[in-house]
Amino acid sequence: MEDRRGLKPLPNVRNIVAVSSGKGGVGKSTVAANLALALAAEGARVGMLDADIYGPSQPLMLGIEGRPDSVDGKTIEPMENHGIQASSIGFMIDPDQPMVWRGPMVTQALQQLLGQTNWKDLDYLVVDMPPGTGDIALTLAQQVPVTGAVVVTTPQDIALIDAKKGLKMFEKVGVPILGLVENMAVHVCSNCGHAEHIFGSGGAQKMAQQYGVEVLGSLPLDIRIREHADSGRPTVVAEPDGPIAETYRAIARRVAVRVAETARDLSARMPSIKVVSS
Repeated sequence: MEDRRGLKPLPNVRNIVAVSSGKGGVGKSTVAANLALALAAEGARVGMLDADIYGPSQPLMLGIEGRPDSVDGKTIEPMENHGIQASSIGFMIDPDQPMVWRGPMVTQALQQLLGQTNWKDLDYLVVDMPPGTGDIALTLAQQVPVTGAVVVTTPQDIALIDAKKGLKMFEKVGVPILGLVENMAVHVCSNCGHAEHIFGSGGAQKMAQQYGVEVLGSLPLDIRIREHADSGRPTVVAEPDGPIAETYRAIARRVAVRVAETARDLSARMPSIKVVSS
């Protein structure tokens, strides 16, 4: 069934959630990995598409090594770990190999990952987008029916400026904004417990009010989040009963609610068809 923009859905994928940021360095990939794992922890079947062709980080974060299998020589089987499926250009290249590709080659690589991965009955496909508003973001929006986008930012003014650009980009291509995730919102010293807003405070809330979107949750600047991601066991897996994992799960629940609301809103806009016998 095609969506309202005339885009055909990916086989075996019910919802596509793009996790984006206007700039690099705000922890988008870590948020994407933990969001995917949190959705899975809530009982959903989840896949992760690493769309950052130049800098794929999901193989490391998800603790997946090796090459994907191909049964027919044309399509690839997703790799799996921690209960989620994953596809990334990082599974097919050496970790030290730079991707010295022009835009058209990057776009083609994304199209192949999108169209040639044999996803297995997914409720959600989380897409870890590259930072910015370039070819990858446009290709994704134009090729598949993205259910909605989650925009990751920090409270810092310069990050918010770029996050607003990302938000407006999705609006222009008809992709609903599911909400904002404010990362690195507060730092709590591991020695003395002192809390400090290193990157400022309240920025995401102001942006949400300005654009009429929701703040899905705020995450701390915590060394454990980085250590867990680097070890291939993100926080939702490494400390499932901890407060940070609970924040990720709360964000996942809000994303699930917003996805359901978005689907209902879109169906309400579709014209009703009545068959009248003559």
